[in-house]
Amino acid sequence: MPFTPFHMGPGILIKSLLQGGFSLMVFGWSQIVMDIQPLVVLITGEGHLHGFSHTYIGASLLAVFSGLTGKYLSELGLKILKMDFSFSIEISWLVSFISAFMGCFSHVILDSIIHADVEPFSPFSHNNGFLGLISVSTLHTLCLYSGFLGAAIFYGVGYLKRSS
Repeated sequence: MPFTPFHMGPGILIKSLLQGGFSLMVFGWSQIVMDIQPLVVLITGEGHLHGFSHTYIGASLLAVFSGLTGKYLSELGLKILKMDFSFSIEISWLVSFISAFMGCFSHVILDSIIHADVEPFSPFSHNNGFLGLISVSTLHTLCLYSGFLGAAIFYGVGYLKRSS
């Protein structure tokens, strides 16, 4: 799913469940970082579309990068947006890395289901056992509905906190 918002649906659901224990912004940043390699391949026409970045080894390295950079970028972004939260906009290192790893690993899983060129366990195996696990349409629907459910839970919890 290069360059689509579908990856964010599960992230919104995770955010609603973990609240301050998860950074949706770091998660989103990790989605962007994961698709830099496919973007370069699409622009240049050179390389493997879902190559090293879409393996668990590559995703692990990109998660470390996303966690390190995403913490500061997300805090800056929240300050620029002047989001008025009842909680601190500082993101702990633990939350940053949890969010980045969840983002990168979920990206590999989701793309493994619909892209035949993804080899998630490379270099140990070139088999993609996730391919075709569910249809593309069903996967998109699940991602979309998980985002709607997550948004409802997130705002519902926020409403309950404010009203109590």
